[in-house]
Amino acid sequence: MILEAVMLQVKEGMETKYEDAFRNASKIISSMNGYISHELQRCMEVKGKYILLVQWERLEDHTVGFRQSNEYQEWKRQLHHFYDPFPIVEHFERVKL
Repeated sequence: MILEAVMLQVKEGMETKYEDAFRNASKIISSMNGYISHELQRCMEVKGKYILLVQWERLEDHTVGFRQSNEYQEWKRQLHHFYDPFPIVEHFERVKL
């Protein structure tokens, strides 16, 4: 399992519209092969700041399966215009303790 982590900054005044759009777009990502789960959390200190956490079975499920799909084009159409600046996506793997 890998964790995709994305810090998102939504344009001022667009938070409610973004959250509504994200609820709709969630159907897209949750239908993808290798998808496990996702959550969106709103920052309590900084208005318009969110973190998106997505669990994938494999890195390629996100980087190839989702990112190179037609579904991703729809995801982009629904969500990317809300971001400023454009977010950086990072991937993490669990450390065995």
